[in-house]
Amino acid sequence: MITGLYFGSFNPVHIGHLVIANYMVEFSDLEQLWFVVSPQNPLKEKKSLLQDYHRLEMVRLAVEDDDRFRASDIEFKLPTPSYTIDTLTYLEEKNPGREFQLVMGGDGLRTFHKWKHANLIVEKYHRLIYPRPGTDREAASRLPNATMVDAPMMEISSSFIRQAIREGKDVRHMVPAKAYTYMREMHFYEK
Repeated sequence: MITGLYFGSFNPVHIGHLVIANYMVEFSDLEQLWFVVSPQNPLKEKKSLLQDYHRLEMVRLAVEDDDRFRASDIEFKLPTPSYTIDTLTYLEEKNPGREFQLVMGGDGLRTFHKWKHANLIVEKYHRLIYPRPGTDREAASRLPNATMVDAPMMEISSSFIRQAIREGKDVRHMVPAKAYTYMREMHFYEK
């Protein structure tokens, strides 16, 4: 089974994430997509990061009614900070016969060379790259072992949603319904 791994902090998960995930499963060879909730991206600050289990719960709520998707807490069980190559190695050991591919935004290409064992990732794992604002599609289409997909451009971001909530804005249609309800009940991002 070909499984896409969509890594992120999902702080919070939003409809843009789900649109991209849906596109990847429907318009690529992926049969399933796992949302890998990362406890700490070594290239990002942790200051505004909601606790791991709350972000995982919002992702779980967002995808629980779609059997093509799965919320994964695998990186919670591995040493931090999280390194993609370590997670991939662990998942391969635990899931023999399953082929993993990376789903990543074009904005991640700017720092990809800083990833731990980036060359090994390129060599061993196919990358499905979706456009983000500022993505050089032509350059991305020439990358080794990668496919630049023609997914819809999503300019919505978790940081935008957090800021809007702090400002008292209604973002109910930007966050999956069950995740939105949970987020509002817990008063996340309000301050």
